[in-house]
Amino acid sequence: MSKDTDVAIRVSNVFKSFKLPHEKQSTVKGLFLNAFNGKRTYEKQEVLKGVNLEIKKGEFVGIVGRNGSGKSTLLKLMAGIYSPDAGSVEVEGQLTPFIELGVGFSPDLTGRENVFLNGALLGFNRDEMNKMYDGIVEFAELSNFMDQKLKNYSSGMQVRLAFSIAIRARSDILVLDEVLAVGDSAFQQKCYDYFGSLKQKNVTVVLVTHDMSAVEKFCEKAILIESGKVVKTGNSLEVADAYRALFNDQIEAQNRLDNDRKKQDKNDSESLINLNSIKLSQNNRTTTLIKALKPFSVELSFDSSEEIENAVIGLNIVNSQNLILVVTSIGAKGDNYRIKKGKNTVKINIEENIYNDDSYYINLAIAKKENANEKLLYKQQQIHKFSIKGINKHKHSITHPKYSVEIE
Repeated sequence: MSKDTDVAIRVSNVFKSFKLPHEKQSTVKGLFLNAFNGKRTYEKQEVLKGVNLEIKKGEFVGIVGRNGSGKSTLLKLMAGIYSPDAGSVEVEGQLTPFIELGVGFSPDLTGRENVFLNGALLGFNRDEMNKMYDGIVEFAELSNFMDQKLKNYSSGMQVRLAFSIAIRARSDILVLDEVLAVGDSAFQQKCYDYFGSLKQKNVTVVLVTHDMSAVEKFCEKAILIESGKVVKTGNSLEVADAYRALFNDQIEAQNRLDNDRKKQDKNDSESLINLNSIKLSQNNRTTTLIKALKPFSVELSFDSSEEIENAVIGLNIVNSQNLILVVTSIGAKGDNYRIKKGKNTVKINIEENIYNDDSYYINLAIAKKENANEKLLYKQQQIHKFSIKGINKHKHSITHPKYSVEIE
């Protein structure tokens, strides 16, 4: 890219794909055996498909799109973390990526030690870091924690400290991936103020976010990516509206699928069982907002038009990614659970509540054992929704807490 151009970043006909292995190898021996036997197969995932765009010096540009559209891959290409399969990415000036905040942090060092370590990685000497140190700590709001080891920080504290260090970087171009989600609302306002100041300094900023209000507030221009292609470029208001339209279409399609599934579930069920209520309680109070690390219970109340021997109740709780976190199968292990004629109440006590901050759904099925088979009597998915607030320790894990059952 020539020095006299007013273009900070030029992406020209860029393609990028990844290989996804079909077999998971847990040993080196297995990897080599499959390689020599010709059994190692891959699926090619095409992430970017001929992307073209230009970002001029001093522009504040938003890149938006649904999950999996290729936004973060594009940013990593701009930052030089990935190389394109075809095409080119040209950058004029010093670029600092805010993509994975906290990379280079050591959990066994104190917050103070990590500040100086990360400052060195950004090219600052010790005298420069001494001058910036108080400002970094004040911005991160961590003055009482700097002599504690980083492994004792919450994830939010770590990201705030990383962000406070990163914004000191000497740079012509900043590439930001979802950093507006940092911290609480007060800290986010500090971030907004910081981004507003960048517009006065002629710094080129590329922001990837799902926050359309931020795009409309800060960005002069925005780019919408869908399925690895640029589908719209224009002013931020127009692109934000196009993004919302995509999401509305997706929500409507999902609602149609959910309604069709619920109709099918109803058709598959018999009329012996009638669910009266399902409720959650914590500290003897009915609620839909559960506090993490505290036990809670799920209580089912249903009527049966007849007595049912050898019954089975299956209940599971799934998170927003549809991962099953608890499974209860009352009567499935050989014990003869009997559903009474009339009202029945079943209470599941979640004794070890180690769920993440998230939204959760309850799925329910009731069946009758007949020899080696089960005859479905009642089934409904997403029958009840609730939320948990408090921790975020098991981000991608499947968690099966301890529970007990009470039957009336």
